[in-house]
Amino acid sequence: MNIMDFNVKKLAADAGTFLSRAVQFTEEKLGQAEKTELDAHLENLLSKAECTKLWTEKIMKQTEVLLQPNPNARIEEFVYEKLDRKAPSRMNNPELLGQYMIDAGNEFGPGTAYGNALIKCGETQKRIGTADRELIQTSAINFLTPLKNFIEGDYKTITKERKLLQNKRLDLDAAKTRLKKAKVAEARAASEQEVRITQSEFDRQAEITRLLLEGISSTHAHHLRCLNDFVEAQMTYYAQCYQYMLDLQKQLGSFPSTFLSNNNQSSSTPVQSISTPSVLASASASLPSVSNSIVTSGISELKSSSGSRKARVLYDYDAANSSELSLLADEVITVYSIPGMDSDWLMGERGNQKGKVPITYLELLN
Repeated sequence: MNIMDFNVKKLAADAGTFLSRAVQFTEEKLGQAEKTELDAHLENLLSKAECTKLWTEKIMKQTEVLLQPNPNARIEEFVYEKLDRKAPSRMNNPELLGQYMIDAGNEFGPGTAYGNALIKCGETQKRIGTADRELIQTSAINFLTPLKNFIEGDYKTITKERKLLQNKRLDLDAAKTRLKKAKVAEARAASEQEVRITQSEFDRQAEITRLLLEGISSTHAHHLRCLNDFVEAQMTYYAQCYQYMLDLQKQLGSFPSTFLSNNNQSSSTPVQSISTPSVLASASASLPSVSNSIVTSGISELKSSSGSRKARVLYDYDAANSSELSLLADEVITVYSIPGMDSDWLMGERGNQKGKVPITYLELLN
């Protein structure tokens, strides 16, 4: 027998087996043939495996959405992963916002109050962006990769063996059907032999499938450890973000209320409208602050009188034109009001120099 004859006979046998399985499957669906049922334990294991696969996929996909909300970026990462290439590095959202803030602060002037605050906020946002990258990397390695390995590895093996079990069952039931239909003694003997062989193959495949399915419990234990790693990564990330924002609030909180509030607003408007945890509130309790109502009251009294007051300069200020007075941080100047002057400005004097100065850069002294 040459190789070609062997291949033809093998193809014919495979076709016969496929046809036999198809007939058996169709008759089962039509209720015209009996079906060998799997034992309850094996059915429970199969149900547990399907449930594990379903929820693992959902958790994995939603975790990816959490870590990378941009769907276009996720598609790009998927394509590069399939091409086995590294995706190009780009700024994430906090880093991009931070860079914009820093650029704006430099444009407005690092020496100005607003510019300085923007730079500080930008630096904090970039640190949060770095922490965000670390969270994504750690979560991908310790959480997403094990889940993906289960879906693409273990569960594919289970699916393959389960399909083989289904085929072995169809072979067994088809053999049983032929045995029932056999009338001649020789045909019955051949059918009985076929039933014994297919029963043995079915039992062996059922055992293989059962052993694989019992490994789902170990998979759950492994995924539990991965979940703990993910929670720890999130805890580290949020703790870093909290500390960064706490430090930033301390820096911004050290700005006087004359800067943080608009003097045109009602004096009853609280300066700090951000609700913070008790830890943050106790930390900010020690920060220097000036009551908005006191500052507003002092300025109002100064504007309504013809007198003058001493004021400390809080931040450097560059005069925009000849009618204004340039200021240096921490210097003390004399300020007073003149009729018709804008509510946001006072006249300032330093020696023989004088000019308009913005109120938000000043702290009135007693």
